[in-house]
Amino acid sequence: MPVFNPARQPAAPGVYLMKDTEGEVLYVGKAKNLRNRLKSYLHAERDNRPQIRFLLDRTAAVETIVTDTEKEALILENTLIKKYRPRYNIHLRDDKTFVSLRIDLREEFPAIQVVRKVKADGARYFGPFASAAAVRQTLKEIYRIFPLRHYPIKVCRRRGRPCLFHQIGQCSAPCHGKISSEEYRKLVDGVLALLGGRQGEVIENLKTRMEEAAAALQFEEAGLLRDQIRSIEQTIEQQKATRYQVGDQDVLGLYREGGEVEVVILFFRGGRLIDRRSYNLDWRGDEAELVEEFLRSFYGREVPLPEEVLLPVTFDGMEAFAAWLSERRGKKVHLLQPQRGKGRELVALATRNAEESWRERGSRHEARQAVLAEIREKLHLHRIPERMECFDISTIQGEAMVGSMAVILEGESALAEYRHYRVRSVAGADDYAALREVLRRRAARLQRGQSAGLYPDRRREGPVGRFARPA
Repeated sequence: MPVFNPARQPAAPGVYLMKDTEGEVLYVGKAKNLRNRLKSYLHAERDNRPQIRFLLDRTAAVETIVTDTEKEALILENTLIKKYRPRYNIHLRDDKTFVSLRIDLREEFPAIQVVRKVKADGARYFGPFASAAAVRQTLKEIYRIFPLRHYPIKVCRRRGRPCLFHQIGQCSAPCHGKISSEEYRKLVDGVLALLGGRQGEVIENLKTRMEEAAAALQFEEAGLLRDQIRSIEQTIEQQKATRYQVGDQDVLGLYREGGEVEVVILFFRGGRLIDRRSYNLDWRGDEAELVEEFLRSFYGREVPLPEEVLLPVTFDGMEAFAAWLSERRGKKVHLLQPQRGKGRELVALATRNAEESWRERGSRHEARQAVLAEIREKLHLHRIPERMECFDISTIQGEAMVGSMAVILEGESALAEYRHYRVRSVAGADDYAALREVLRRRAARLQRGQSAGLYPDRRREGPVGRFARPA
């Protein structure tokens, strides 16, 4: 039983950190009332969730931090989880896979930038897109319809003539005076409307301009505008099956099988489904806690925020969470569990996607265990390897030799554990000598205790190993 007395804790909002005997943070949580939340842990014998029993068995102390409001507690919780990365909190492993489109309207000739972080810098952001391939396809359509510049304006102006994109009709070449700032701004407005899901508005505007060009006997320009209209209409025809409702929405769906939960989030922008992302998580708690943990982890990153987040279940503290998201977005964000209508249909669609994603993925645990069992058999190991470290040496034309360490935890890549070594003692292209240096430095670091006990294929004593998950 953990060593803490809830009666001594304040009946106020705040954050609590559960630590083991070595002072390592096992779990970070927030509460509207710290005393009541911690008191609930004293009745763990009534709780049949395995992760709660394992957590309490390892907890030696609890530290609390009082805040003025529940929203402040949420912000602090998110900060501390990023700092300590506690084992019993949810961590999403694809922090760098989302990309967004950025347009800075303060520039004379704004361009589209592909970025991975959304900043409060006054620019317009669109997305998120789950893959760079989806972004490339979107940009291909945009440049064909609205030929904005591709490169920095200063770089282009140093050229003697416009770039190749101008020659193939995908750049209007503002760098060489081929278009005025007023006409270029019309292209930018079209891009903003298109990315914002307002295709009908774009089409009406282009039709008006086409008619004006035809009336002025500017048939070449009228023909270009006609082609742009056709391209947009074809895009709408391909996507009309996904047009449910105007507005920016993220829709969450869940599907669980035993201790595995498949979470799918669908991204609707301007009523159009632009992408989806699925996560396979180990979770034995109730769904309300899972949704709260997932949202905290997902929206704690730099991703564009929608107007609405539709959820399959509600959880305590939704108002504070919505206030936190609204503050980050700069506009109101609504968290809803729709009971009827299109909103409920969207949640049902996300749930069906979650079930299908789980079936396509199969049981992650079983697949990993099968691969690890085969490795154990092939290498004649005494037990299944939980942590594997792989080393490699690379050079640039025989110089600038570096080593890298990739880490596999329970059959999955652990990007946060990867390490980079600059080889210091080896001259020339001698991979064996370089590997010897890197491995000695790795072993020395382990012996000095600077890796917090992260030994390859070594399990800590206790109810669960450091990298083992509850069965």
